[in-house]
Amino acid sequence: MINAMPVDGIIPDPAAREPADLVVRNGRVYTGVVARPAATALAVRDSRIVALGDDQDIASFVGPGTRVVDALNRRIIPGLNDSHLHVIRGGLNYLLELRWDGVPSLRTGLWMLREQAERTPAGQWVRVVGGWTGEQFAERRLPTVSELNAAAPDTPVFVLHLYQSAILNHAAVRAVGLTKDSVAPPGGQIVRDHAGEPTGMLLATPAAGLLYSTLAKGPTLADEEQVGSTRHFLYELNRLGLTSAIDAGGGFQNFPQNYAAVMRLAEQGLLTMRIAYHLFPQTAGQELDDLRRWIGSVRPGDGDEWLRLNGAGENLAWSPADFENFTEPRPLRPERADRELEAAVRLLLDNGWGFRLHATYEETIRADLDVFERVGADGGFPRGVPWFFDHAETVSEASLDRISTMGGALSVQNRMMFQGGAFRDRYGEARAADAPPLRRMLDRGLLVAAGTDATRVSSYNPWLSLEWLVRGRSISGSLLASPENRLDRETALRLYTAAGARLTGEGHIKGVLQEGYYADFAVLSEDFFAVPEEDISHIESLLTVVGGRIVYAAGEFEGLAAPLPAMRPSWSPVAYFGGFHRTMWPTPPSGVRQARALVDAVAESEEHRQWRLNRGFAEDHAPVSEIFDSCFVL
Repeated sequence: MINAMPVDGIIPDPAAREPADLVVRNGRVYTGVVARPAATALAVRDSRIVALGDDQDIASFVGPGTRVVDALNRRIIPGLNDSHLHVIRGGLNYLLELRWDGVPSLRTGLWMLREQAERTPAGQWVRVVGGWTGEQFAERRLPTVSELNAAAPDTPVFVLHLYQSAILNHAAVRAVGLTKDSVAPPGGQIVRDHAGEPTGMLLATPAAGLLYSTLAKGPTLADEEQVGSTRHFLYELNRLGLTSAIDAGGGFQNFPQNYAAVMRLAEQGLLTMRIAYHLFPQTAGQELDDLRRWIGSVRPGDGDEWLRLNGAGENLAWSPADFENFTEPRPLRPERADRELEAAVRLLLDNGWGFRLHATYEETIRADLDVFERVGADGGFPRGVPWFFDHAETVSEASLDRISTMGGALSVQNRMMFQGGAFRDRYGEARAADAPPLRRMLDRGLLVAAGTDATRVSSYNPWLSLEWLVRGRSISGSLLASPENRLDRETALRLYTAAGARLTGEGHIKGVLQEGYYADFAVLSEDFFAVPEEDISHIESLLTVVGGRIVYAAGEFEGLAAPLPAMRPSWSPVAYFGGFHRTMWPTPPSGVRQARALVDAVAESEEHRQWRLNRGFAEDHAPVSEIFDSCFVL
C-alpha cells in the first residue's frame, strides 16, 4: 500500500484480485446520487470509481500498490463543470494577463500593475482582461487613464472592464495606432479630448467589437508558450475544484489554429480537465462558409473523454447576437437577423449538429424561437439534436414554456454578480430580482446548467458563481435576487455538476460519484454545505482528482500532484501574483495572510512615496529613510 499520508484502519490485501489505483477514505463524500447521497470512502481503478461506502466497503480494493489518501474528514464533491467558460481562449493568454480577480482595492491593483510594468520587456504589454469590476474595490470605481499613465509611462497597458469599456494608457494608444483619424466600428466609441485626440477610453455602445479588436493587436505567446500557458490555466482551474468545462468558442478564436494548444495537450495525455468545445463562426457574412467547412471535417462527439466537439455556437450568425452591456440600451435586432439565423439552423439540423445560442434579452429569445418554429413547421425542430440558450437574464415565462416544448435547455452564469448594479439602474429592482429567473426555469423541469462566462466578464472562480446562486448578491454585497429566485446549496451544486454533464451528453458517465462513473472529484478546503453563505466564494480545492489522477494538491496534501513545468515567459504576471487573489478568505492560512498583508502594505507605502515625490518633499533617488518619517522605517 502506498500511503499518501498515515492511515489507520485499512490493511492491504496482498491477494486482492483487482486492487484499486487510488483509495480516498475518511471523508464526507457528497455523491449527488439520490439513492445513496453520502459515503466516507471511494476506490478508483482505471480512471473510474469502482466502490463507494466506508472503510469496510473499500478494504478489499486496497492492494500493495494502491495509493491511499486520508481526506481528514473534509468534504468531497463531484468535480465542478463550468457550462460556459472560454477555457481555450483563456488558456492561450493566461500567462500574459495580470489578473485582478478578487483584488480588494484599486490601490492594490495599481501597485500590481506598476510592479508588472517594470518587469515587462520592451515590445510587450501589461493586460488586465476581465474577471473584475470596480464594485469589488474598496474605492468603488475604475482606474483612470491618468493613473495608468502614472503607473506605466512607457509600457502599453490595456485594462478591459466587463463588456463595457477598455482603458488604455498613452503608450497603448500609440501601440495600437489610435489617432484623431481613427474610426470606431458600429457599436463602439473612441472617447476623444477637446482636440479630437483619443483619450485612451474605449466604450462598447453596446457592441464589444472595438474592445476585442484593439486587444487583438497586442503581442501573443509563441506556440510552445501557448501550450504551457494553457496547462497552467487548467491547473489554476483545478485549484478551484473544476474538472470539466464546456468551451463556448468566442470572438478571435479560430478553428483549428487557436485550438492547437489544447489539442496538443490532449494528444500528450496532459489535459487535467475534460473539455467539450463549440465552434463559433468568426466573420460576419461568412458564417455559413465556416459551418460548411467544419461540417465537412468534424462531427459532434468527435474526440475522446478529454477533448470532444459538442456542436456550434455560441453565435451561429453575427446579426442575431445581442450584447450584455447593461449600461447601454438593449440593441435593436437587424432585419436580416432572422434570415441569417434560419439558414444556419437549417444547415446544422440537416447535418445532425447541436448548438448553443447567446441570448441575453427576452426580445432576442422570442425572435429566435420564432425562427425555430418556422424551421419546425416544414421540417421538424430540433430533429433530435441538443440545443440550448446561454445567459437568458430577462427570458419570460412564455418563452420558457416554448423552450420546454421545443426540447431546449439553458446555461446560466453569474454575470449579474458583476453587472447587477448597472442592470438594476436601467431596468429596476423588480427585474433585477429575477434575472435570470432560475426558479421558474427549474420549476418547468428544464435542464439548467451553471457557469461563469469567464474570462473576459466574470471571474473563472466557480465558487463566486455558486455563492451567487445561493445568496443572490452582487460582488459588492448588494442584494439583487429575490428569496424565491435563490437556490438551496444542493440544487446549486447540481447545476454545476450533473446538469453540465447532461448538456454534453455525458450524464451517464460523469457529474455524480457512483460506480462506473469517471473518478472526477474535489476535496474542499471548507464544507460547502456548512460554511456561512458569504464564505462560499472563499472555498478552494485542496485535492483535485480527474480520471483517478491527482492533478492538484495543496495544504495537507501538498506534493501529491506532479509538478508543472516552469512558467514561460519568466516575466509572466502569474509567476509573480498568481491567479485568483486570495485575500477574500475570512481566515486564510498564516502564510497567505502574511503575504497578502505585505502586498497591501507595499502598495500603501508606494502610494505614500509617490505622494511625497509628486509634491517635492523628496527626490526620486532619495533613500526610504528620507521619504518616510523615521518612526515608520525599520
